[in-house]
Parts: sequence; structure tokens; C-alpha cells
Amino acid sequence: MELKNINIKARMEHYKVPGLSVTLIEKGQIKNTVNDGLLETGSTKNVNRNSSFSACSISKFLTGMLVVELTEQGLLDLDEDVNERLVSWKVPDNKLTKNKRITLRNLLSHQSGIIDPENSFTDLNSLLGIPSMVELLNGKTSYCKYPIEVKYEPDSEFHYSDAGFCIIQQLVEDVTEKPFRQVMHERIFKPLNMENSTLDTITSETKKDDFSCGHNKHGDLVEGKYPIYPYPAASGLWTTSLDLAQLVIELMNALKGKSRIGISANLAKEMITPQLGKEWTGLGVFLEGSEKELEITSLGWGVGFQCMMVAFPNLEKGAVIMTNAELGVHQMEGIIGEIYKSLMS
Repeated sequence: MELKNINIKARMEHYKVPGLSVTLIEKGQIKNTVNDGLLETGSTKNVNRNSSFSACSISKFLTGMLVVELTEQGLLDLDEDVNERLVSWKVPDNKLTKNKRITLRNLLSHQSGIIDPENSFTDLNSLLGIPSMVELLNGKTSYCKYPIEVKYEPDSEFHYSDAGFCIIQQLVEDVTEKPFRQVMHERIFKPLNMENSTLDTITSETKKDDFSCGHNKHGDLVEGKYPIYPYPAASGLWTTSLDLAQLVIELMNALKGKSRIGISANLAKEMITPQLGKEWTGLGVFLEGSEKELEITSLGWGVGFQCMMVAFPNLEKGAVIMTNAELGVHQMEGIIGEIYKSLMS
């Protein structure tokens, strides 16, 4: 993949995007990385290869990779009723779950029958603190004011759900008896050398020199500078475009039977296969096209940030695009879309 016919600096100025990082993948390897602009508007802190951005919902791709790895090790099962291994909290039974159960497969593909309550899963309010997953799933916090329950028959409809990934997080913690972020560090970040990636719900002061601040569509700093989402599995990842590219490459390697973390080619292929009759959704990623031209994507959009992961796993090419501005329009309608189109031209 190659950036063609686009003036990055000019487009950043046009869209009022203070900082940007792009890493390109070709032939299953890092081709190059482009870092431009500032971590914080009005400062002299330049974006560099070690600059961390909020990846927001690209966290779901990361979580999908962890689930597949844990499945490979026999700790999880994609098609088992999640209540079999959940300990701290259970999906409430109702008439909709009598014939179809909640599984990791339908949670990862947003087809579990769970719909996020309105105005839920906002960024962290420092006065309210970090909720436990159990409190959140029970509807006991202002981040999610209603108990999570199945609202339609599992496997029948697609509804994008952060709550579903909170259930996955609790399941991982119950099975491993460790905090989710620790499991991710041990099983994904450390073996893949993703040294600039974290799921810590509070960014440490020592790290903030490399952390990007969030900005709105006018290029102004957002309140608090560093918006945190206290739901690591759903939207808590802070990372660099280089680190995310390493995760994409790991998936490509797994498809060839060369995984560094022990994912089989069969399970890697399952991750990028249409799930439960929906052509556009895999396990933690979205799909378009098929066979050699299959394209997988994961989009991140939160307070102060927008980003995109795109890959053609069977062609072994891809790109990670991260910005520290929320433009108020879909990624494809802003600078990320322009970069994507230049790569596809």
C-alpha cells in the first residue's frame, strides 16, 4: 500500500487535525510509517513513532484476537453458553434465551440479542470513578443505568454492542482469574512487542509525554485532554499505529500457520469469516468482499479521536490510520477517508 496523490499536511490543515500517524503494511511486513503534526495543539510536542492515540472501538479487534488465542488454549469456547464459565455475573435467562444461548461467537459478531441502553458507555467521569464490570452489567452505574439483558433472540439480528464486549471482558477475567488488562499484556502485548500499548484506565503521568491529547472538529482540546473509556475490552485501548500494525501482521501470520502467540490457521480464518449469515461481520472485525480481495476493517471513534484499521489479509497488505481529532463525521467522510482512498487508488 502506498500514499498517492495526497498532501497530508494540507489535508490536516483543512480538517483541523493537529496530529496523525499512519503505518502501512506490504507483503506481511511494516512498509513505512508517517507521523505528522502535534500531540497537543499549541504545544511543541510532535507526533512520532512512539505516540499513543486512543484507539476507541478498535479495542474490539484486539479483544477478538485475545478470545481466539484463549480459545486455542482451551480456556474459552466460541459456541458454548457463556454462562457455563461466567462466575461473577450471569446473563439473565428469559424467554428469548430458552432455545438460543449467548455465546462468544454471537457476542463478537454483535448478534447476541443485547442492545446497549441509550446514552450508555460514555467516557470516564473522574468524579464517578471506574465502575466494576459487574456493577456496570447490573445497571448500577451512571455509565449504564439499566441492567444488561437479552432483548431479541440470539443469532437473529445485528446490533452493535459495547455491552457485549463488557460481558466478554468479565468472562476472560473469570476464566483466567486475572484483570483483563493483565491477561492482554501477558498474552498479546508482550509476545508481540506492543510496548506502547496499554489498557490502563488511568494514563500514568510518566507516560503522558508520549500520549496524544484529544481535539474536537475545530482543532480545540477536549475537556480533560485524555478521554478514557473504562471498558477496556470494548474501547479502552491506547496504542500507536506501529503497534496496531503488528497486531494486523500477527493475524496475517496466523493465517499462514506462523502465529507468534499460538493461534491456528483454522481459528484465524474463523475470525475473518462471515458469522451467522451476516456477510459483513466476523469475530471482532467487519468484512467486505471475499476470497483474495477480502477486506477487514475496524473503526475507532470517540471523544477527541478517530482512527481506522484496514487490511487485506489474503494479499498481506494493510494500513493503520490514527488521528487526534473527532471531526463529527464518519471516518470515510474526513481525512481518514481521503487517506484510505489514496491508498486504494
